[in-house]
Amino acid sequence: MAFDAFALMLAMLALGMLFARLRVLPDNAGETLNLLVLYVCLPAAILLNVPKLRFDVSLLALAALPWLIAAASWALVTLASRWLKFRRDETVVLVLLTMLGNTSYVGFPMIEALLGGQALPYAVVYDQFGTFLLLSTVGLLVLARGSGDSAPSAKAIVRRILLFPPTWALAFGLTLMPEQPPQWIALALERLAGVLVMLVMLAVGLGIQLRLPRDEIAPLATGLVLKLVLLPAVSLPLAWLLGMRGEVLQVGVLETAMPPMITAAALAIAHGLAPRLAATVVGYGIVLSLVTLPLWRVVLQHVSL
Repeated sequence: MAFDAFALMLAMLALGMLFARLRVLPDNAGETLNLLVLYVCLPAAILLNVPKLRFDVSLLALAALPWLIAAASWALVTLASRWLKFRRDETVVLVLLTMLGNTSYVGFPMIEALLGGQALPYAVVYDQFGTFLLLSTVGLLVLARGSGDSAPSAKAIVRRILLFPPTWALAFGLTLMPEQPPQWIALALERLAGVLVMLVMLAVGLGIQLRLPRDEIAPLATGLVLKLVLLPAVSLPLAWLLGMRGEVLQVGVLETAMPPMITAAALAIAHGLAPRLAATVVGYGIVLSLVTLPLWRVVLQHVSL
């Protein structure tokens, strides 16, 4: 693991938390940083890495894995909710946040730090064909069902996918972008993608929530154990069954082990679904994942083929 990259993540997270406490930045600074990442840094990372992909059956398995994990997440949260008698809004939030991981904003930098830059193209596949499509389809249906809104139409879902900036970067990267672009283009993309981790962790630190009422501790613990421990453990045999091996398998398990998605939490909060729980699951999930992800890397070194 690249210790310097890992140390940078911790430093930027701490700096964001310090800035939030001192109120030295505008209230919407975190949202602005996230938009910058969405429209600039993330597309640059995709354009830089997607042309390096070599298509084979393992990529189809890698794209299928998050969908299988989403089904497992739904089943496990439903069982836990019935057993522990969670409120309906708490159950919806836990389904959403265990089903959807932060596989790009946090995932790309963590995969690079844990496995190296050569593994990033696989992370793009998991994120774009798995997590993003899940958010845009199943995720929106979960939100609509949980909040009592009408389900989004197929047209609205397609429009959301087409208007997502990384979608355009993915399409261009798969079709027109050369593996070896002109040096000035490659250098520009590397510099833009290189600041992704700094901006993301700073934005996370600015908005992180770690306080929660005592009556929501059980849902918090359930969500974190499922997302950071049980679901990655489930993903390992699933990956084997799908024929994944080596680096593809490691990326699949580590992406499954990523903390809950910030965007999914923001959508849950916007729909009035257990807002304190949603914010806190994301906050603790990101902090704890800085410990659990390296541990999963150690496990994978011993068990993956």
